[in-house]
Amino acid sequence: MTFFNFLSDDQQAWRENCFRFMEREITRDYIRECDMAREYYFDGYDKIVKEGWHSLLMPEELGGSAAGPMEYAVMCEAGARYGYDFVAAVVGTPSFTAQNLIKFGNPDQIDRFIKPFVAGELRFSIGISEPEAGSDAASTQTRAVRDGDEYVITGAKQWISGSGLPNAHILMLVRTDPDAPKHQGLSTIVVPNNLEGMTLNKLKTLARRGMGTYQVFLDEVRVPVANRIGEEGQGWEIIGSNLELERIACASGYTGCAQQAVDDALLYATQREQFGQPIYEFQVLKHMLADMQTQVDAARMLTYRAAAKVAAGEPALREVSMAKLFASETLLKTGEQGVRIMGGHGMLPEADMERYFREGMQSTIGGGTSQIQRSIIAKTMRETVRS
Repeated sequence: MTFFNFLSDDQQAWRENCFRFMEREITRDYIRECDMAREYYFDGYDKIVKEGWHSLLMPEELGGSAAGPMEYAVMCEAGARYGYDFVAAVVGTPSFTAQNLIKFGNPDQIDRFIKPFVAGELRFSIGISEPEAGSDAASTQTRAVRDGDEYVITGAKQWISGSGLPNAHILMLVRTDPDAPKHQGLSTIVVPNNLEGMTLNKLKTLARRGMGTYQVFLDEVRVPVANRIGEEGQGWEIIGSNLELERIACASGYTGCAQQAVDDALLYATQREQFGQPIYEFQVLKHMLADMQTQVDAARMLTYRAAAKVAAGEPALREVSMAKLFASETLLKTGEQGVRIMGGHGMLPEADMERYFREGMQSTIGGGTSQIQRSIIAKTMRETVRS
């Protein structure tokens, strides 16, 4: 295992442990089988819960490990080794959603939602996107109207990953004040996925096959006011409060999957023979592999730089956006080049490379598109220019 000099000895040992766990306990075959069958990683999730990865960031008094962003990034990189969808399903989306509840929830909500989550009995999903509100998430139209001690929710959500799993609870962004400016009239409510009036439709997407992503329709769904997180009108603040952690999880996961794509392509190139020699000996393939590894190393450095800034308590909006942007496009590029190196074999599910390529396509869209990341980076650049 290569030593990374930006990690402490403890973090390097943690990294080696995480990669060893994925190789021995989760396995490449298991990830492939779940992806091909479009089935959730139930056994894998149970193992992750036993290891405490899903609660890594949580305070020790809540059953977590009180780890920092660097340790989180290390774990996400390892967890995505055989496919980003796995780490997103069992750690990424659930853990940063839980962090929102820990930060803004009250003691009753901690007891009802966080403790069962730590025990592996409850899953979290996050419901932001809608058919007409994707990158412009503040244009949410799903309405929550208060009726005594309940909210009555009507509307539709789209691309809500993991929302159809058993005992999934969706942290849903809803509009509680239609007359307020769009960023100020939003609230967040925990919505169990089994309430009367809810309909969930699993979508057959290119990626996200194991986790599953859903349309969620709500027809006068009644949810207790006690499930609202924070105050009315605080929804935009809550949803964005762990944005840096989300993008660190994304970038580190993309990097881990991209590294596996490079490793698989390199191994194939050294073993596959054409014209009397391994195809690796052709200069064009050497250069392709050299570019792929260079891109992955750069993605990793950008990711850990961002994680280190967050760990130090420094503003890191530009850094996390750069890491998310570059790592996602690196995964897409290495997956594509890996398929080219492996030829027809790379298009077979059994070869895994086509899965890395599909997940690369998704990675440039989910968690904030590449275009949005570029806009954020450009905005932070403009702010440094003195008028």
